Amino acid sequence: MDRFLEMRTFVQVVDAGSFIGAAEPLEMSKAAVSRHVGELEARLGVRLLNRTTRKLSLTEEGELFYLRCKELLGGVEAAESEITSRSGEAIGLLRVSAPVSFGNLHLGDVWAAFKARHPKVTFDVTLSDRVVDIVEEGYDLAIRISQLPNSSLISRKLASTRVVTCASPPYLAKHGWPKHPSELSSHSIIAYSNWSMQDEWAFEGPEGRVTVRTTPCIRTNSGDTCRAGALAHEGVILQPTFLVGQDLESGALIELFPQFRAAELGIYAVYGSRKHLSPKVRLLIDFLADRFEVKRWLE
Repeated sequence: MDRFLEMRTFVQVVDAGSFIGAAEPLEMSKAAVSRHVGELEARLGVRLLNRTTRKLSLTEEGELFYLRCKELLGGVEAAESEITSRSGEAIGLLRVSAPVSFGNLHLGDVWAAFKARHPKVTFDVTLSDRVVDIVEEGYDLAIRISQLPNSSLISRKLASTRVVTCASPPYLAKHGWPKHPSELSSHSIIAYSNWSMQDEWAFEGPEGRVTVRTTPCIRTNSGDTCRAGALAHEGVILQPTFLVGQDLESGALIELFPQFRAAELGIYAVYGSRKHLSPKVRLLIDFLADRFEVKRWLE
């Protein structure tokens, strides 16, 4: 009987809200998860969970036991972290958040490469353009692409990327080549809805700051969709070079009015605190910094 495994399983079920939700992170079948919780209840002689067809809820005893288990499991994790921090070895789970397009294009091979060096590490990687709360949501590290990182967090700059205005040669042949940002108001725009500036695009040029209000024909929260639309000759996009750099190099997309610069963004590894930074996080940050020292896209 593995009491630690029973408690860990019980806590995961409560956190996930279901037996099915707990199965994947525990790398068990739903039946095994249910069996462990059932054996725990039988050994304790109390019901910890109320089960209905729609949801699970804690009994009074279950709530008390859940809090005790969380405290105990947290103590075990802290003890392991203290020991591994002394050894300097990367051990345990790394939870990482990264933007979708950047994660797919430039981080997909990072995890296996890091694990090849540090086989005692496992990864839980979430790709989302939502800005996660690193501390509150329990992430070890997040990749952020912004002009300035959040000052309440610690960050290390990995690389830079320019945001460029571009379109395909067939689109430009059909609709004309805009020579000034002000001409974008009469063009088909494929807009990235997560830009803070929304439909008003801003540029720094020879005459200073220029802004233009665009009218999108397509609006999407996916940079990949913007790129695909531009490559399908549907309109003009404003996207970072880490996404469209190869298209610019190949000529599949053409940068418009390069003398007018949109934003330059930093790509940062962001984490909660320098205090008690575990070796696995420190080694991953160093690995990423080394990785992005080599130019990986057209800047």
